[in-house]
Amino acid sequence: MHITGQRSSQPARAKRWLAAAVALTSGLAAFAAAADTTVRVLRVEISDVEKQYYADIVAEYEAQNPGVNVVFEYIANEAYKTRLPTLLQSNQRPDIFYSWGGEGLRDQVEAGFVRDLTEEMQDGWQDLYPESAVRAFTLDDRIYGAPLYATVVGFWANTALTEQAGVDIEAIETWEDLQEAVVALRESGITPAVVGGQDGWPMHFYWGYLATRLAGGEGIEAAKEGENGGFEGEPFVRAGELLQSFVELNPFQSGFMATSYERASGMFGDGEAALHLMGDWDYIPSKERSMTGEGVPDEDLEFIRFPRVDDGAGNDDSFGGMNGFAVTRDASDEAVDFLRFLLNEENQREAARLGIFVPVAHGSEEELDTPYARKVAQILSESNFHQVFLDQALGTSVGATVNDISGDLAQGEITPEEAAAQVEEAWMFR
Repeated sequence: MHITGQRSSQPARAKRWLAAAVALTSGLAAFAAAADTTVRVLRVEISDVEKQYYADIVAEYEAQNPGVNVVFEYIANEAYKTRLPTLLQSNQRPDIFYSWGGEGLRDQVEAGFVRDLTEEMQDGWQDLYPESAVRAFTLDDRIYGAPLYATVVGFWANTALTEQAGVDIEAIETWEDLQEAVVALRESGITPAVVGGQDGWPMHFYWGYLATRLAGGEGIEAAKEGENGGFEGEPFVRAGELLQSFVELNPFQSGFMATSYERASGMFGDGEAALHLMGDWDYIPSKERSMTGEGVPDEDLEFIRFPRVDDGAGNDDSFGGMNGFAVTRDASDEAVDFLRFLLNEENQREAARLGIFVPVAHGSEEELDTPYARKVAQILSESNFHQVFLDQALGTSVGATVNDISGDLAQGEITPEEAAAQVEEAWMFR
């Protein structure tokens, strides 16, 4: 009986040992799974060069932080604006998302989607950037995002085409100069300018910049407070008048309202138009989107300021973006740590060296290599006020109205007075 009992206990002990081993293995696997943290970053679609830049940063960060996985996801510009609000409300929300700051960010903060970064910023992080850059992500004295780079909208010019028409790009200083250039180009059989009217925001660059030239950044802030007639005031009506008089000169390609931004960018890269009113970021994308993949040769490429307007209060202001990233409310501390790493001084200097964008971190401008990037840095340094895109600065709903009225004005579907009234109404009922 004793021997039999011993024999029967060995299989039992073996089973118990096996069960313990399986439990231990499962526990270790669960621990390993718990130790792995995935940080999801949502970004507007960008050039392959910039994607590789982020990939290199991610590889370095993951090597320094075992157990943290960082994944970048990209959505085309216009789709990003419409999908982001839905994503933020879902269980698929990213940990970090691209932001233009302004009233759009305020909407997201007030909806409870954004993490307050004020405390984290106090430990030397905020000191990396100019006050104006941090201000774009500051609401009611609390910081809800970190700046990546500033952008400036201006005219990209193909000088091989402008010279063919006898147009001196450097001599375009006033709105009248631009109109004369358009006439000369059209008379020479050259399409003066390309625009992606289908997406709304590229056409808003014309109305928004004209409004900024006429009202100035301070005038736009005053309009938000209802002063001087609000957005129905004279500068905003006149912006519509100037845009419509410009369109009467037939400056754009055929079917411009059915052309996407990406297509317009590629068309400029293919030499199908002399001018493209677009942000400085379009340098690499316009080349990549061209048929050859090379775009307009650098020796034929210039970037010039948006022209001055008679009696404009904002002739010394710039117009563009202050772009960066925000962190969602329930994101992990690892997400904040990665964002700080992504936006550190060395990584911003590397972006400047690569010519991807004009970073805002102090000292990074020293690494700018291309003449276009240096021109942007010069415009920013000389600007009295940097007005953020109106379709972003005024919030999502008002921004949609700004984009809509810009296209409607270009097609002659509404009057300048009606356009201004629609913006004012959208602002009042936002």
